[in-house]
Amino acid sequence: MMDHFSIHVWEIEKSKQFCTEALMPLGNEIKMDFGTAVSFGKKNSNGGDPAGSFWLTEGEPKHIHFAFSASSREEVDAFYLAAIQAGGISNGTPGIRSDYHENYYATFIIDLDGYNIEAVYHGQ
Repeated sequence: MMDHFSIHVWEIEKSKQFCTEALMPLGNEIKMDFGTAVSFGKKNSNGGDPAGSFWLTEGEPKHIHFAFSASSREEVDAFYLAAIQAGGISNGTPGIRSDYHENYYATFIIDLDGYNIEAVYHGQ
């Protein structure tokens, strides 16, 4: 069901260092680092999102981002339409997000409480 999530932190460098050290014994490492956002995931993981499943993003620590796994691009598209019809606001129409990886097909919705909800498919 869940693909990944992210939290906002006040000081990205301090939080990145803390998580690097704290998550290492659990077999996790930094997967991507954009300066103001960094992701963590299992070392040598097979399947799933190669960008990791836990993200830190610099900002006011009150917003949480959730991404739900989809089984196909069509499911991502259907999620987008259903969420819009249910009262959500588009925060990114369905499409490839090559900044994450070449097959990252996702859409983003702001839900009724202001959360950034995503549906993502990692296949081709």
